[in-house]
Amino acid sequence: MKWMTFQLKKLIVSPWTYRLVRFVLAALFIYAGGLKLLDPKAFAATISVYNLVPEILLPVVAVGLPLIEVLAGIGLLFDIRGSLATIFGLLAMFVFVLWYGILKDLDVDCGCFGPEELAGQGKLWNAFYRDLILVGLVVPFLYVSRWMRERVVTRENMADINLERRR
Repeated sequence: MKWMTFQLKKLIVSPWTYRLVRFVLAALFIYAGGLKLLDPKAFAATISVYNLVPEILLPVVAVGLPLIEVLAGIGLLFDIRGSLATIFGLLAMFVFVLWYGILKDLDVDCGCFGPEELAGQGKLWNAFYRDLILVGLVVPFLYVSRWMRERVVTRENMADINLERRR
């Protein structure tokens, strides 16, 4: 049992695991935002079905939201402070909007990766579960991994400081 715990901690603290998960999440947001930026009119039509944004703000949201997704993805790719928090906020908003669509029994695609993503399904459940996994597992993993790695670095720095004091 101790060996498994040690291996799990080693995996979480590993900079390679952190980078891999971070790159995949960043690529997901850059790709999704980029697709929406290619056809903002289709994305605006999808947003309008949810009836959460006033008609006059649809063009702004249809361009602004994907732009934020792409910028947050690029920020996460380069590990820029605040980008992970932005992605967490976007995911929380997406989960809320998808849940709203499920409760209202809307027959619409989620708008996540373009208008054809959930064509024919008529349900938002797959996108809802996917976003719940991202917000419940992936983002906390990145936060915990970052925190544990910073803690290890801080401990190493403290060891160096104590070593120099003894000299």
